[in-house]
Amino acid sequence: MGELTVTLMRLGLLALLWLFVFSVVGVLRGDLYGTRVLRRPSNQPSVQPAPAAPARKPSRSEQRAMARAAKADARVPTHLVVTEGPLVGTTLPLRESGTLIGRNPESSLVLDDDYASGRHVRLHRDADGWVAEDLGSTNGTFLDGMKLTHPSPVEVGSQLRVGKTVVELRR
Repeated sequence: MGELTVTLMRLGLLALLWLFVFSVVGVLRGDLYGTRVLRRPSNQPSVQPAPAAPARKPSRSEQRAMARAAKADARVPTHLVVTEGPLVGTTLPLRESGTLIGRNPESSLVLDDDYASGRHVRLHRDADGWVAEDLGSTNGTFLDGMKLTHPSPVEVGSQLRVGKTVVELRR
């Protein structure tokens, strides 16, 4: 082999070695400092509220219908509250598009728990109300003490255990 070939092989090996060192440093940096989460600026224009029209008193039948709707709504959860685990006291509103719980930084509720999967459990709205669905997690999800094996309806007061974290659904 010529001297030029040996020199090019040495430089190529040196470049691969430095590439390996930089990739190891990048992985260590990610483990030490975590994933960087960027906030997107809101592009929605501000909306000025319209002047309020004078309120009329609802009829008796409308009042009864509103009372029935309020009673039915009392069983529909609107928020998640963490009651046990490292995030105790955290409150999160349920979104109509669904709420994802797990270790993934893109989840709605990000858990720093070794027993939680990246995409652990999803809460979404169904025709009958809110439904909890385990997304194939390794350690499972427990709904009111029972292992969640298929999508199950949840109501106000239901408790979901994901690893060391307990989340309660509230109004």
